[in-house]
Amino acid sequence: MKIIRTTRAMTSWSERLRRDGVIIGFVPTMGALHDGHRALIRAARLRCDALVVSIFVNPTQFGPREDLTRYPRPITKDRALCREEGVDVCFEPTAEVMYPEGFQTVVTLPDIARRWEGEARPHHFPGVATVVTKLFGMVRPHLALFGQKDYQQAALVRQLAKDLNLGVAIEVRPTVREADGLAMSSRNIYLNAEERMIATSLFRALRAGKQAIEGGMKNRTAIERSMRKTIEQASGIHVEYLAVCDPDSLEPLTRFTHRAVILGAIRIGTIRLIDNLLIHLPGKKNLARH
Repeated sequence: MKIIRTTRAMTSWSERLRRDGVIIGFVPTMGALHDGHRALIRAARLRCDALVVSIFVNPTQFGPREDLTRYPRPITKDRALCREEGVDVCFEPTAEVMYPEGFQTVVTLPDIARRWEGEARPHHFPGVATVVTKLFGMVRPHLALFGQKDYQQAALVRQLAKDLNLGVAIEVRPTVREADGLAMSSRNIYLNAEERMIATSLFRALRAGKQAIEGGMKNRTAIERSMRKTIEQASGIHVEYLAVCDPDSLEPLTRFTHRAVILGAIRIGTIRLIDNLLIHLPGKKNLARH
């Protein structure tokens, strides 16, 4: 496995392969790789001839009181996982490479990024949109894979690639979960034993919302209330949002025929967790109303 740290070396490697007709896959990460990342890497490996994984903890997507300095950076373990999975290049740029002196440009956000995570973390999506655009320009992939766990982020990247004609196909893969339903996340390592037990409340709340919809509940507010009631059975949880949304626009759902997404974000102490569930109900019409 080759380790690349500079823009010139990364672009040179990609351009050489593209001239030879090699299909390049890309999995962008902030490191602290887990089995969710492994699933993305394996899916990309099957689809592409050559595979790049980036490891870069992007400072521009962290707010002033967020966990940038303590974000886990186990680079030796991350490289070992990449080698095990047959990654061809581990791209490890520094902040100075990504944002050199004089850097000024920020990508303006589409409407899909303004609610939910966009409101809760106003620094986050401008940083994500800008760094993903830069990474695509450096790596020059044909295909990039993202996880459904970060549903709104994946929707933003899809819109970004489409609107800016970036020439990258975006594929979103299902969330990988622990045995008890907790979505795998690099931040899960922050949870102590007690917090880890109550963290599954978010998934249980989302599942309660899904069951309510599948059971025929037609009032979105009542669905969201049932989810909040489920999660508030556990102590020590602050709910940021629980929302039933259109899966494409991410606007609060007033009605749907057969598709929806339930989004949720909570805090347990200083630790923030997000999750979501997609719902497909073929044949159902006008199921939910505000």
